[in-house]
Amino acid sequence: MVDIKLVAKMKIKEIIAILEQMAPTAYAEDFDNVGLLVGSTDSEITGILVCHDALETVVEEAISKNCNMVVCFHPILFSPLKKITGKNYVERTIIKAIKNDIAIYAVHTALDNHREGVNKIFCDAIGLTNSKILIPKTNFIQKLVTYTIPENAEEVRNALFDAGAGNIGNYENCSFNSQGIGTYMGNENSNPEIGERFEFVQNTEVKIEVTFEKYLQPRILKALFNAHTYEEVAYEIYDLTNTHQNIGLGMIGELEREMQPLEFLEMVRDKMKCGGIRHSALVNKKIRKVAVLGGSGSFAISDAIRAGADAFLTADLKYHNFYEADNQLLLADIGHFESERYTKNYIVDFLTKKIPNFAIILSDENTNPVKYL
Repeated sequence: MVDIKLVAKMKIKEIIAILEQMAPTAYAEDFDNVGLLVGSTDSEITGILVCHDALETVVEEAISKNCNMVVCFHPILFSPLKKITGKNYVERTIIKAIKNDIAIYAVHTALDNHREGVNKIFCDAIGLTNSKILIPKTNFIQKLVTYTIPENAEEVRNALFDAGAGNIGNYENCSFNSQGIGTYMGNENSNPEIGERFEFVQNTEVKIEVTFEKYLQPRILKALFNAHTYEEVAYEIYDLTNTHQNIGLGMIGELEREMQPLEFLEMVRDKMKCGGIRHSALVNKKIRKVAVLGGSGSFAISDAIRAGADAFLTADLKYHNFYEADNQLLLADIGHFESERYTKNYIVDFLTKKIPNFAIILSDENTNPVKYL
C-alpha cells in the first residue's frame, strides 16, 4: 500500500473543473464519450491515478495506491451497456470501480482537439516545429453583437473578454466597435436607465462585436447582463462558418532538417518506442513537412496530402489505406498506443502544476493490447 498524505482535500467536481481547463468536454467529437463516466461529483478524492486505458488492472492499481479517482485517456464506456454482468473486460472494470468507489474520468477527443493536446505532444516527441492544426474544427464559433452607451462600453468589453470572448488565433481581447444612434421608448412597466417612461430617447451608442467558442455562450451572456447598464439588453448571436484554427484534429509541422524516408522512419520508431512501423512505399523525396494524428487517422490522409505533407504518421490503417498515399507522401502506421503514448504523462504534469500538493500518480500499467514478436 502506498502511503499518500494529502495537504488539501478536494471533491471530484473541483478536479473536473481543472480537467476542463486542460480539455474542455465541448471540444470532444460528437461520437465520443468523455467526462465523468463513473462516480459522484460530490465524492471527496484521496488521490488520482492517471492512465491510458482504465482497465480492471488499473482499477486494482488505484485501490492499492489509495487513489479513488482514475483519469484516463480512452473512455472505458464507449458503446451503450444494456447489462452489467461481468461477461467482458468493460463490464468487469465498471463493476470493480463501483464496488470500490473508484471514479473514472475520460478525456479522449476533448484532448485530441486541443491545441496543446495529443497531437502537439506527438509533434514535440518527434521534434516538429511551427506546428498547426491539420483539420480545424468547424461550426464552433459564434459572434455576439451588443449595444451600450459609451460610458459603459469599456466595462462591457472587459467583462466579455474575462468570460472568454475575443480570442482569435494568437490574439486576445479582440473586438470591433462602432458608434451610432440608438432609440427606444419604455412602456408603463419599464424602468429606463436613461430617460423616462413613454419618452422617446435618442442616444449615442457603441456597437460591440466579439467572437467566442460556442460552448461559452451561457458564460458570455451572463457577463454581458451583469456588466450592461441597460434594463433590457439588446444583443444578437450569430453562428459563424469560420474554422477554429486552434481547435481540431491532427497537426502538421516541420522537422529541423530534411531526412531521408528510411532515416525518418527509424527516428520515429526510436522516439515513439514503436514495436514496428507499417508504411507505404518510400517516396522519392526527403521528409521535412510532417502531419500527425494520434490514434485512428485514416480519414485524414487526404487532408495531409492537401496540406503538402511529405509524411503522415497515424495508426490503425487498413490494407487499402496505404494505396491512398499514391506516391504523394510517406504514410506510416506507428501503432495506436504508440501514437498516444506520452499523453498520460502530459495529464500528470498538467494536474501536478495545477494542484502541486495533491496525490497525482502515473499508472505503472502498460495497457497496450498489441504485442510484437
